Amino acid sequence: METNMTQGRPLVIILRFMLPVFLGNVFQQFYNMVDTIIVGKFVGTRALAGVGSTGTIMFLVMGTCIGMATGFSVLTSQKFGAGLEDETRRSVANGILLSAIVVIVTTTVSLAIMHRVLHLMNTPDDIYQDAYNYISTICKGIVATVFYNLFSSYLRAIGNSRVPLYFLIFSSLLNIVLDLLFIVNFKMGTAGAAWATNISQGISAILCLIFIMSRVPVLRPRKEHWRFHPEDSRNQLETGIPMALQYAITASGTMIMQSAINTFGSTAVAAFTAASKSQTLLNQGLLSTGQTMASYAGQNYGYGAIDRVEQGTRDAMKFIVVYSITAAVISLLLLTPMLRLFFTADVNMADILPWARTYVTECVICYIPLGMIFVYRNTMQGCGYSFHAMTMGIVELLARLVAAAASIRLALYPLAVGADPLAWITGGIYGYIMYKHVMRKIYQRGDYRKAAD
Repeated sequence: METNMTQGRPLVIILRFMLPVFLGNVFQQFYNMVDTIIVGKFVGTRALAGVGSTGTIMFLVMGTCIGMATGFSVLTSQKFGAGLEDETRRSVANGILLSAIVVIVTTTVSLAIMHRVLHLMNTPDDIYQDAYNYISTICKGIVATVFYNLFSSYLRAIGNSRVPLYFLIFSSLLNIVLDLLFIVNFKMGTAGAAWATNISQGISAILCLIFIMSRVPVLRPRKEHWRFHPEDSRNQLETGIPMALQYAITASGTMIMQSAINTFGSTAVAAFTAASKSQTLLNQGLLSTGQTMASYAGQNYGYGAIDRVEQGTRDAMKFIVVYSITAAVISLLLLTPMLRLFFTADVNMADILPWARTYVTECVICYIPLGMIFVYRNTMQGCGYSFHAMTMGIVELLARLVAAAASIRLALYPLAVGADPLAWITGGIYGYIMYKHVMRKIYQRGDYRKAAD
């Protein structure tokens, strides 16, 4: 089930690989949405706002870990593309050992500072406890998130995007069952939703590991590989740290944005939470295209086919334009019914809709720049230029910081939620400039095969 992405029509390969990734991401978002929907329906609007207010913190903690783990798999993709099987196995073992350190450090630090972070983010008093119960429990499951993403990234690195999907579908369905059990039957509140997510993600990780060890010899390390290899560690950290920082920088910007939104009260937070969940679901096509480009660019860069990297990037952007327009139309047409999923019948939707509609309307007109961020960032990361990709996050952070600070000063909600679209526009344009710069550097270095080869 491995896929050699260095041969064949780039667009066909990208779309064929992207579809299972897309479905997997949709299912992952689906069970995240189920947490929120069940909390809103069975615990209440304040609990919903509590979960929603921690979304950016969760993105910071989990995104940083996921970025690091995904970065470790870039070396695996490059070694596989170059046909170096022993070095591919060695990179797998080294990445697992590095990930174990990431889990220990991140779990310890995040649990130690969580109270302070929630206070710094202006979390309203009436939702504070629900917020803390949820995010602290999520942090206890960092190990499951890291290793699921690491193992699934290894499979995608060798062109297998289907198996992670199958395991994720299973765990998504399990998450729904556990949500109902923990929240409805055991009355565990927001902590129950978090435990359902942790357990489901952990089972996905275990299933991926079992599959790799039993069915994918090229990803199965041998005894001599189970130690730290300085060269691999340096390479993986040089890629993983900038990717982790990329998530951390982006998340810091969204935390600033969330802090601004929190100043408008729990109703605004609840409306924004529901609307952002629907937006995140619809944006999975953009994210999945970017994730595909990381594997595609990694294999082709390792093989030396830089002309194919450029052609694949152009093809990916054509798809982004079509998808963005379609998703924008769906988002606007289905806004009201999607929001109703998150609230009980006694909630007055007239209070919710204005807050949500403002955010969604501003987002949909900026889907294409968001897609540019995903495609150009992941292409550069796949080629090993993670630092250049990381600088995109700094541009996004500055844009969100300006919008959030201005919204707090002027008390303008449209400006607060406009922090995302502004970051997408500036990040997308900057990403294109950096991508062209990276391609020029690669050609100048001569790290490629001639097209005639």
